[in-house]
Amino acid sequence: MTARLLRAMLLLATLVAAGPAMAQITVLDQAQDAVPAPQAPVGEVAPPPPCGTQPLSIARMSWPSAELLAEIHARVLARAYGCDTRVTPGDLAATGSSMGSTGQPAVAPEMWVTRIADVWNAGIDAQMLRPAAPTYAETQFEGWFMPDYLASVHPELVGIDGLVAALPVLNGGVKVRFISCPADWACALINRNLIAALGLGGMVELVEPGNRFEMDTLIAEAVSRKEPILFYYWQPNAVLSQFNFVALDMGAYDEEAAKCLARLACPSPAPSAFPSETVVVALAEWVFTDIPAIAAYFQRSSLPLADMNGLLAQLNEPGATVEGVADRFVAEREDIWRRWVGSTAP
Repeated sequence: MTARLLRAMLLLATLVAAGPAMAQITVLDQAQDAVPAPQAPVGEVAPPPPCGTQPLSIARMSWPSAELLAEIHARVLARAYGCDTRVTPGDLAATGSSMGSTGQPAVAPEMWVTRIADVWNAGIDAQMLRPAAPTYAETQFEGWFMPDYLASVHPELVGIDGLVAALPVLNGGVKVRFISCPADWACALINRNLIAALGLGGMVELVEPGNRFEMDTLIAEAVSRKEPILFYYWQPNAVLSQFNFVALDMGAYDEEAAKCLARLACPSPAPSAFPSETVVVALAEWVFTDIPAIAAYFQRSSLPLADMNGLLAQLNEPGATVEGVADRFVAEREDIWRRWVGSTAP
């Protein structure tokens, strides 16, 4: 073997050995800094794209807000990062279980953790999933509300403490209507006990509608007539965007009092705010390790409830679709989703 041939073979072996190591360093730099790496020279392995090389699956749960979030994130990820996304049907228990055992789907944008605590905790313990961020900026999803025209004239009503003093004279001595939820809903029982706990039984006319449609109709009709009303509601919800309402300060949350308020036989009802809910953007663990730029995107993706309420109101417009509202959000609300993208997009 000639010396020239020996040198050539040694050089070739060195290049082959050096190639993968250089590619690995480039990939790590990109993952840590979330900055697009330059094009790899010919013969070297190019770094993977921010979304990885496989389609990114996003769970579309069966209620409107979760449907909207799935479609919105799919569009933003495709536009900002060039992700190949797949929106797949899901529900809380099945999606949580699948993510916790298989790592698929990769994303569940609206996971109500407390409602599937056992499934969620099992996935956490197995280190297969974890939360990226709260889905919404707020954690209080239900409470008592009043129309803004009532709050502006009687600001003392905004706090629960002011109700007892103001209600007897608020409506010319006539009881003020409190529109609760349907009688067979759990919230109806809580509202009955809470009215008793606050000593409002003789001051309000409790109205328990037959269904959700009647509930919304009663509220809308009262608002159109500028009536002094109080009502129970929850978020996210289109109704709270279609009219101007003010949430009452329900005071502090008391766990023991809240448990009693939820019982049919509550011997001594005591005031308590409604409990907060843990609602998170859930990611499969591999998203954090394999495509950290996308994990960082979701860590910034909390949405104010008022904005979701507005999206749900758009969805109620004639002919509206989830996909159409998602397209409109991406086109018109870059002020929101650009904050989610940050500086990590290519």
